[in-house]
Amino acid sequence: MPVETRAIAGATVHIFPDSEAACHAAANQIARTIHDAVASRGRAVLGLATGQTPLPVYRRLVELNRAKEVSFAKVSTYNLDEYYPMAPGDTQSYRYYMEQHLFQHVDLAVNAAHVFDGTVPASFANEYAAQVDGWIAREGGLDLQLLGIGRNGHIGFNEPSDATTDEAVKLPSRVMNLHTVTITDAAHEFGGEGDVPRQAITLGVGTILAARSILILAFGARKAEIVAQALRGPITPKVPASLLRTLPEGRVTWLVDHAAISAVAG
Repeated sequence: MPVETRAIAGATVHIFPDSEAACHAAANQIARTIHDAVASRGRAVLGLATGQTPLPVYRRLVELNRAKEVSFAKVSTYNLDEYYPMAPGDTQSYRYYMEQHLFQHVDLAVNAAHVFDGTVPASFANEYAAQVDGWIAREGGLDLQLLGIGRNGHIGFNEPSDATTDEAVKLPSRVMNLHTVTITDAAHEFGGEGDVPRQAITLGVGTILAARSILILAFGARKAEIVAQALRGPITPKVPASLLRTLPEGRVTWLVDHAAISAVAG
């Protein structure tokens, strides 16, 4: 349970004593979303994130699945992004990450687990990303999107940009050039900045914002400044997470620890 809940800029912000408690709450919410969506329309469609932040979410979902408290048999998943180029079998790929931490441990159909293919030809990559948007639309859209937030405010690999807000909130899935902050933060995973891919394929801001509900996780003092900008600063594509505030009240829920929310007044 959160130790405190605030309403900030149309979002619900749950503050937890630590990241583990917050991630367990996120997993429980994902399980409830699956139950509700399957009950109401026979299928649930989830948008999933990667990285260190959501690992406890996936551990908890595996536990719930093994305890038969949630089933993925009628679930489709779409991952936020993938480095480009990147082979699915590469240990740095997000396909590999998802297989290791979720897919192979639950009753999710192989053809229902979608991760961007980082080997598609460059001349076809944006068209392929648009096809993924079409697949999601044909499944009725995302019931829930799980997000983290980068130190530069990115969601997925939608990096800071000079687009207008009206343009940014409609951005489709596409290939993106990675921001220098993103490359720096990924360097430890690749053994140095020089080995970090310079591009990624990402779900677009428009696809993310169309989700019926959004959970965003943020933990630690390193995220405090960007969380404050996202929640209290201008709504701007220069801080992509701030675009979540264009959504109606009740659509976005933040799950944070005390350190991550420490720079947000009120």
